[in-house]
Amino acid sequence: MDAGDGPVGAGRAQWLFLAPLLLFAVVFLILPLGFSIYLSFTRWNPLGTPSWVGLRQFEYLLTRDDDFLRSLVNTFIFAFGFVVIGVPLALGLAFVFSRARGKAVWRQIYYLPQLTNIVAIAYLWQFVLDDRYGVINRMLGLVGLRGPDWLTDPTMAMVSVVLVMIWYDAGKNMLIFSAALEAVDQDIYDAANLDGATAWRTLRSITLPIIRPAFIFVTITSFITGMGFFALILAMTGGGPRGATDVTALYAYRMAFEDLRMGRASAAALILAAVIGVIALIQFRALRERS
Repeated sequence: MDAGDGPVGAGRAQWLFLAPLLLFAVVFLILPLGFSIYLSFTRWNPLGTPSWVGLRQFEYLLTRDDDFLRSLVNTFIFAFGFVVIGVPLALGLAFVFSRARGKAVWRQIYYLPQLTNIVAIAYLWQFVLDDRYGVINRMLGLVGLRGPDWLTDPTMAMVSVVLVMIWYDAGKNMLIFSAALEAVDQDIYDAANLDGATAWRTLRSITLPIIRPAFIFVTITSFITGMGFFALILAMTGGGPRGATDVTALYAYRMAFEDLRMGRASAAALILAAVIGVIALIQFRALRERS
């Protein structure tokens, strides 16, 4: 019997198949994460050598850096606005298209933004939302209404990027909800109809409890996406006006690649990751207990 045919040979074959994935994880995940953690305890400009400063970067960010604290607040506003409005909207679209004719076509149309470059989407919406020449304000002007300053007013700028983000991500979440809805056994609905259940009772007592795992998944992943997303904001508003849309991920990006403060950028990224992890865990436990 060949030694390669036994359990030892099978174990070697498994590791051989896993080797590319493990190599990818080490090179692109574990090593960068470890280096980022190390940098967070240093002061480093890429043109020089890192100098150890301990927890000073974290202390400065959390107690003395008003820009970082404002970016954290903006990040929460952006993420919660995205989740609170975007998730129910995607669920509503899934309900509508599950009963619509040509639902496959409609789903493809709503998924198209996910296939488009995010920078192109940002420039498109800059044109649509332009204060003077944008399509929306021109349409409002035709009926005698003055449109808001979508991208130059601090309050409206945050509203604008949240709405665009919802539009961009709705198709993906809608497909997840659609798959969950189609997995519900039709016999359950037939039994409910025989018992005289109304549409609202069927939705509340049958549909929503059954698709709750999908709801939990979409809620948590949408929150994580909203907390760490900045490409759309960078291209649409650049973090302005007056820092109104400057989120933490964008703050870390600027610290790293504009100010070349790699230690401070790494510390900001780790704080953001810790906040995301804690809140995602709280969300998961709360939604799981309700289920």
